[in-house]
Amino acid sequence: MGLTMGLNLLLLLAMVATNILSLYHLSSTLQSKPTPPPAPVPDHLRHQLNTINATLTHLTRLRSTTSSSSSSASATPSDLLLYTHLAPIASSCRDNPDLLHTYMTYTPFSLCPDDSHLAESLVLRGCHPLPRRRCFARTSSKLPSSLPTDPFSPLPDSAVLWTKYSCKSFSCFDGGLGFNMKLESSRFTSSGSNLDLSIPQLLQIAKETSSVIRIGLDVGGATGTFAAKMKPYNVTVVSTTMSQGAPYNEATALRGLVPLHAPLQQRLPLFDGVMDLVRCGRAVNRWIPTVAMEFLFFDADRVLRGGGYLWLDHFFSKGADLQKVYMPVIGKLGYKKVKWTVANKTDSSGVKNGEVYLTALLQKPVSR
Repeated sequence: MGLTMGLNLLLLLAMVATNILSLYHLSSTLQSKPTPPPAPVPDHLRHQLNTINATLTHLTRLRSTTSSSSSSASATPSDLLLYTHLAPIASSCRDNPDLLHTYMTYTPFSLCPDDSHLAESLVLRGCHPLPRRRCFARTSSKLPSSLPTDPFSPLPDSAVLWTKYSCKSFSCFDGGLGFNMKLESSRFTSSGSNLDLSIPQLLQIAKETSSVIRIGLDVGGATGTFAAKMKPYNVTVVSTTMSQGAPYNEATALRGLVPLHAPLQQRLPLFDGVMDLVRCGRAVNRWIPTVAMEFLFFDADRVLRGGGYLWLDHFFSKGADLQKVYMPVIGKLGYKKVKWTVANKTDSSGVKNGEVYLTALLQKPVSR
């Protein structure tokens, strides 16, 4: 609306300027004697007229473009327009109008489109939370009748809708992704190196400092193995995870655990000062922009109670960057270093890029 009014005003001013110049030229011609031939239009007036005409042409084209944009905006899905009157839409959603319009184009009160991949794309672009829709979500018709007594029992393939994934079974995925329950069952039970922090060690550290761990958050928790391992110790852990390319949320839920569908760049969906522990797994690493990482760490501080723990588990970066970039970022928290271990990352990527691992257990001050 504002842009269209501005263009109309510019067109009006340009037309007025053209008329004034024409009147000026006409008056100068009428005042001259009839015998001499009409004086030629001065070059500066001709130049101004050409400029104004070119401006009029450009503004007319721009106006038509704006009109077409307005008409396309009028094609906004009706349910998206309706929802904007009920709740705010994240600014990043507006930055991806094509994806957002596709996501919100559906038939209300019927089956939702099979477009969870589209939802993931929007969420990863910062469009979170997504607008609500009035349709019926697609679910598997072969869900287990009860939760597993053992969260490390094999995951049932029939409980997942595989249309959105390249793999069509859990066994198709690489063992390191968290879907091989035999491998997952051995995690967090013992320390294979100084970088590892087993759950018994973690709980012993808390006991020695007269602290307590009752409830925690696992950031980037994949299939929820850390939460599963803490369950026998009467510690409740919820995991943030995304289903980008693999059914991480589905697998976490099938194990009787709670997945939070939240990307790393968004505010943690928890209230202030309610967590005893926040663990950041390998999803938190040097690929996150430094400023975004600062916001993540301070958001973890927000949800941690006084005396709570922040655990950076196998955080990796280039060796030089750990000293120059990440140690100052972590230092801004003012936490006590309970454990701080650095070692070389010895896989091919680590050797090529000079990367190191950091495992750090940091305790938040009880008061500030």
